[in-house]
Amino acid sequence: MSAISDELSLEHRFVDGDDDAPVLVLLHGTGGGPDDLLGVASELAPSAAVLAPVGPVSEGGMTRWFRRHAEGIFDHEDVLRRTHQLADFLVAARREYPIADRRFVAVGFSNGANIATAVAMFRPDALQEVAAFAGMLPHPEPPEHDLAGTRVFLANGERDPMAPIDSADRLVGLLRDRSAEVRTHRHPGGHELTMDALREARDWFAG
Repeated sequence: MSAISDELSLEHRFVDGDDDAPVLVLLHGTGGGPDDLLGVASELAPSAAVLAPVGPVSEGGMTRWFRRHAEGIFDHEDVLRRTHQLADFLVAARREYPIADRRFVAVGFSNGANIATAVAMFRPDALQEVAAFAGMLPHPEPPEHDLAGTRVFLANGERDPMAPIDSADRLVGLLRDRSAEVRTHRHPGGHELTMDALREARDWFAG
Protein backbone atom coordinates (compact mmCIF):
# COMPACT_ATOMS: atom_id res chain seq x y z
CA MET A 1 0.00 0.00 0.00
CA SER A 2 1.29 3.43 -0.86
CA ALA A 3 0.25 6.99 -1.59
CA ILE A 4 1.12 8.78 -4.82
CA SER A 5 2.08 11.99 -3.02
CA ASP A 6 1.72 13.66 0.33
CA GLU A 7 -0.56 16.16 -1.35
CA LEU A 8 -3.11 13.59 -2.51
CA SER A 9 -2.40 10.96 0.16
CA LEU A 10 -4.88 8.36 -1.04
CA GLU A 11 -3.69 4.95 0.06
CA HIS A 12 -3.89 2.51 -2.80
CA ARG A 13 -2.70 -0.69 -4.35
CA PHE A 14 -1.27 -0.73 -7.87
CA VAL A 15 -0.50 -3.89 -9.83
CA ASP A 16 0.61 -3.44 -13.42
CA GLY A 17 -0.74 -5.58 -16.24
CA ASP A 18 0.04 -6.07 -19.89
CA ASP A 19 1.39 -2.98 -21.66
CA ASP A 20 -1.59 -2.71 -23.98
CA ALA A 21 -4.24 -3.70 -21.40
CA PRO A 22 -6.59 -1.24 -19.70
CA VAL A 23 -6.36 0.02 -16.14
CA LEU A 24 -9.19 -1.02 -13.83
CA VAL A 25 -9.82 1.45 -11.02
CA LEU A 26 -11.42 -0.61 -8.25
CA LEU A 27 -13.65 1.33 -5.88
CA HIS A 28 -14.88 -0.63 -2.88
CA GLY A 29 -18.15 -0.27 -1.00
CA THR A 30 -18.64 0.95 2.57
CA GLY A 31 -16.32 -0.84 4.96
CA GLY A 32 -14.37 -2.42 2.15
CA GLY A 33 -10.79 -2.32 0.95
CA PRO A 34 -8.62 -2.48 -2.16
CA ASP A 35 -8.85 -6.27 -2.53
CA ASP A 36 -12.64 -6.47 -2.55
CA LEU A 37 -13.15 -6.29 -6.32
CA LEU A 38 -10.11 -8.22 -7.51
CA GLY A 39 -12.32 -11.13 -8.51
CA VAL A 40 -14.49 -8.80 -10.59
CA ALA A 41 -11.36 -7.37 -12.21
CA SER A 42 -10.12 -10.82 -13.18
CA GLU A 43 -13.48 -11.58 -14.78
CA LEU A 44 -13.58 -8.33 -16.76
CA ALA A 45 -9.96 -8.19 -17.91
CA PRO A 46 -7.46 -10.63 -16.37
CA SER A 47 -4.49 -8.92 -18.03
CA ALA A 48 -5.46 -5.39 -16.92
CA ALA A 49 -3.52 -3.24 -14.51
CA VAL A 50 -5.29 -2.67 -11.19
CA LEU A 51 -5.39 0.64 -9.35
CA ALA A 52 -7.32 0.24 -6.11
CA PRO A 53 -7.45 3.26 -3.78
CA VAL A 54 -8.91 3.25 -0.28
CA GLY A 55 -11.83 5.50 0.62
CA PRO A 56 -10.53 8.45 2.68
CA VAL A 57 -13.57 8.83 4.94
CA SER A 58 -14.22 6.84 8.11
CA GLU A 59 -17.76 6.21 9.34
CA GLY A 60 -17.63 4.39 12.65
CA GLY A 61 -14.39 2.77 11.55
CA MET A 62 -15.75 1.80 8.12
CA THR A 63 -14.05 3.20 5.03
CA ARG A 64 -16.17 5.29 2.68
CA TRP A 65 -15.64 7.65 -0.24
CA PHE A 66 -17.72 10.52 1.18
CA ARG A 67 -19.78 11.38 4.23
CA ARG A 68 -23.51 10.86 4.56
CA HIS A 69 -26.06 12.19 7.01
CA ALA A 70 -28.05 8.94 7.07
CA GLU A 71 -28.64 5.87 4.91
CA GLY A 72 -29.17 7.17 1.36
CA ILE A 73 -28.84 10.84 2.41
CA PHE A 74 -25.48 12.11 1.21
CA ASP A 75 -23.47 15.11 2.34
CA HIS A 76 -23.39 16.74 -1.07
CA GLU A 77 -20.67 19.20 -0.15
CA ASP A 78 -18.43 16.30 0.81
CA VAL A 79 -19.43 14.42 -2.34
CA LEU A 80 -18.00 17.29 -4.38
CA ARG A 81 -14.83 17.50 -2.31
CA ARG A 82 -14.13 13.78 -2.47
CA THR A 83 -15.06 13.56 -6.15
CA HIS A 84 -12.36 16.07 -7.01
CA GLN A 85 -9.92 14.36 -4.65
CA LEU A 86 -10.36 11.04 -6.43
CA ALA A 87 -10.27 12.69 -9.87
CA ASP A 88 -6.99 14.42 -9.00
CA PHE A 89 -5.65 11.10 -7.76
CA LEU A 90 -6.45 9.46 -11.11
CA VAL A 91 -4.82 12.29 -13.05
CA ALA A 92 -1.70 11.99 -10.88
CA ALA A 93 -1.65 8.21 -11.25
CA ARG A 94 -1.34 8.58 -15.01
CA ARG A 95 1.81 10.61 -14.44
CA GLU A 96 3.31 8.49 -11.67
CA TYR A 97 2.78 5.04 -13.18
CA PRO A 98 3.49 3.77 -16.73
CA ILE A 99 -0.19 3.98 -17.69
CA ALA A 100 -0.55 7.46 -19.17
CA ASP A 101 -1.96 6.35 -22.52
CA ARG A 102 -4.07 3.41 -21.37
CA ARG A 103 -7.83 3.06 -21.12
CA PHE A 104 -9.11 3.76 -17.60
CA VAL A 105 -12.29 1.98 -16.45
CA ALA A 106 -13.65 2.43 -12.93
CA VAL A 107 -15.37 -0.56 -11.36
CA GLY A 108 -17.37 0.35 -8.29
CA PHE A 109 -19.76 -1.35 -5.89
CA SER A 110 -22.28 0.56 -3.74
CA ASN A 111 -20.52 3.63 -2.32
CA GLY A 112 -17.71 2.95 -4.78
CA ALA A 113 -20.22 2.96 -7.64
CA ASN A 114 -21.53 6.31 -6.41
CA ILE A 115 -18.13 7.99 -6.34
CA ALA A 116 -17.27 6.51 -9.74
CA THR A 117 -20.32 8.00 -11.44
CA ALA A 118 -19.73 11.29 -9.62
CA VAL A 119 -16.22 11.52 -11.05
CA ALA A 120 -17.52 10.67 -14.53
CA MET A 121 -20.12 13.46 -14.32
CA PHE A 122 -18.04 16.15 -12.63
CA ARG A 123 -14.56 15.33 -13.97
CA PRO A 124 -14.68 13.69 -17.38
CA ASP A 125 -11.07 14.81 -17.81
CA ALA A 126 -10.15 12.12 -15.27
CA LEU A 127 -12.60 9.31 -16.06
CA GLN A 128 -14.88 8.39 -18.95
CA GLU A 129 -15.76 4.73 -18.38
CA VAL A 130 -17.56 3.28 -15.37
CA ALA A 131 -19.04 -0.08 -14.44
CA ALA A 132 -21.23 0.66 -11.43
CA PHE A 133 -22.92 -2.06 -9.37
CA ALA A 134 -25.65 -1.23 -6.82
CA GLY A 135 -25.14 2.51 -7.12
CA MET A 136 -27.48 5.50 -7.06
CA LEU A 137 -27.47 9.19 -7.92
CA PRO A 138 -24.57 10.70 -5.95
CA HIS A 139 -25.43 14.38 -6.40
CA PRO A 140 -28.73 15.99 -7.50
CA GLU A 141 -27.14 18.78 -9.56
CA PRO A 142 -24.25 17.56 -11.72
CA PRO A 143 -22.74 20.11 -14.10
CA GLU A 144 -23.85 20.41 -17.70
CA HIS A 145 -20.69 18.84 -19.08
CA ASP A 146 -20.85 17.32 -22.55
CA LEU A 147 -20.32 13.65 -21.76
CA ALA A 148 -20.18 12.43 -25.35
CA GLY A 149 -17.53 9.70 -25.26
CA THR A 150 -18.40 8.69 -21.69
CA ARG A 151 -19.58 5.08 -21.30
CA VAL A 152 -21.39 3.86 -18.19
CA PHE A 153 -22.73 0.43 -17.22
CA LEU A 154 -25.21 0.46 -14.33
CA ALA A 155 -26.44 -2.72 -12.64
CA ASN A 156 -29.16 -2.42 -9.99
CA GLY A 157 -31.48 -4.64 -8.01
CA GLU A 158 -35.19 -3.92 -8.25
CA ARG A 159 -35.55 -4.64 -4.51
CA ASP A 160 -32.49 -2.78 -3.31
CA PRO A 161 -33.37 -0.82 -0.13
CA MET A 162 -29.98 0.93 -0.04
CA ALA A 163 -29.84 2.12 -3.66
CA PRO A 164 -33.48 2.63 -4.70
CA ILE A 165 -34.23 1.97 -8.33
CA ASP A 166 -35.84 5.39 -8.81
CA SER A 167 -32.57 7.06 -7.81
CA ALA A 168 -30.68 4.85 -10.28
CA ASP A 169 -33.19 5.81 -12.97
CA ARG A 170 -32.59 9.51 -12.27
CA LEU A 171 -28.89 8.90 -12.64
CA VAL A 172 -29.45 7.24 -16.00
CA GLY A 173 -31.54 10.18 -17.17
CA LEU A 174 -28.97 12.77 -16.12
CA LEU A 175 -26.17 10.88 -17.84
CA ARG A 176 -28.12 10.47 -21.06
CA ASP A 177 -29.18 14.12 -21.00
CA ARG A 178 -25.47 14.93 -21.15
CA SER A 179 -24.89 12.57 -24.10
CA ALA A 180 -23.24 9.75 -22.16
CA GLU A 181 -23.69 6.23 -23.51
CA VAL A 182 -25.47 4.26 -20.78
CA ARG A 183 -26.23 0.57 -20.58
CA THR A 184 -28.40 -0.73 -17.74
CA HIS A 185 -28.97 -4.11 -16.17
CA ARG A 186 -31.78 -4.83 -13.74
CA HIS A 187 -32.09 -7.92 -11.58
CA PRO A 188 -34.84 -8.92 -9.12
CA GLY A 189 -32.55 -8.94 -6.09
CA GLY A 190 -31.28 -6.38 -3.63
CA HIS A 191 -27.97 -4.72 -2.79
CA GLU A 192 -25.64 -7.18 -4.44
CA LEU A 193 -23.42 -7.91 -7.40
CA THR A 194 -24.90 -10.83 -9.31
CA MET A 195 -23.24 -13.17 -11.78
CA ASP A 196 -25.69 -12.09 -14.47
CA ALA A 197 -24.70 -8.47 -13.90
CA LEU A 198 -21.04 -9.40 -14.10
CA ARG A 199 -21.57 -11.27 -17.37
CA GLU A 200 -23.35 -8.24 -18.85
CA ALA A 201 -20.60 -5.97 -17.58
CA ARG A 202 -18.02 -8.16 -19.27
CA ASP A 203 -19.92 -7.88 -22.56
CA TRP A 204 -20.19 -4.09 -22.12
CA PHE A 205 -16.49 -3.86 -21.28
CA ALA A 206 -15.48 -5.78 -24.39
CA GLY A 207 -17.68 -3.56 -26.53
